[in-house]
Amino acid sequence: MAKFDPEIVVEFYANAWPTKEGVRDMRSWVRGQWIPFDADALSQFLGDPLVLEEGQECEFSQRRNRADGFNEEVIAQLLCPLGQDFARTAAGRWVRIMHTSMTTLTQMWMTLQLMNVLPSDHNSDLPLPKCPLVYVILTRMSVHVAQLIADAIYLFAGMPPTRHPLDPDKSNRALGFPALITGLCQSFGVPITPSKVIQSPITRAFIEKYCTPRQAQGDVPQAADALPPPHQADPVGS
Repeated sequence: MAKFDPEIVVEFYANAWPTKEGVRDMRSWVRGQWIPFDADALSQFLGDPLVLEEGQECEFSQRRNRADGFNEEVIAQLLCPLGQDFARTAAGRWVRIMHTSMTTLTQMWMTLQLMNVLPSDHNSDLPLPKCPLVYVILTRMSVHVAQLIADAIYLFAGMPPTRHPLDPDKSNRALGFPALITGLCQSFGVPITPSKVIQSPITRAFIEKYCTPRQAQGDVPQAADALPPPHQADPVGS
């Protein structure tokens, strides 16, 4: 979908509240129609990219739920060129991988992740909690993308609005997955009027412009244009 319907997206998030206290209700009321956004509904909409048996978890979830989880040093060895590492706090705590400390493949998958799977307003570097997903993609582990997106939408819907600094009647928080939500609502019979163009796809031209050539063995860093922000719906009330 090359465009999305901002009014549909705002209505979706405005009505995606639990109908009962303490119940994780993964659906929203849009134009008189319930729109489910649980993992099964999103997986079906996306063409079932990963088929799991009842109770089965993807390899990413299995690894994440293990007591030993992910090893940050191993992640850094794969995601960073030789001699590069996580940025650290003054106390030595790992916090993120900077754009200048990533291999070209890491830059590409980070951009895809932060624009399409785990949206973020800031996508020039990779926070520590989001590094494991890039790692499992590069190591070809299975990932239940529909579940990740469902969880992210649920978190978006439950976040309290942040007020615009110049207009307190408006929210300053962008809404994620506008094109996906527009298409999902349309698939359930909701009339839509796409009017806003989405971010252009990640093509070879995009990679050549925004991703610095840098291999795992370590090349001399080259200047790269700043990545464009992820295309999200306008803040509520704007």
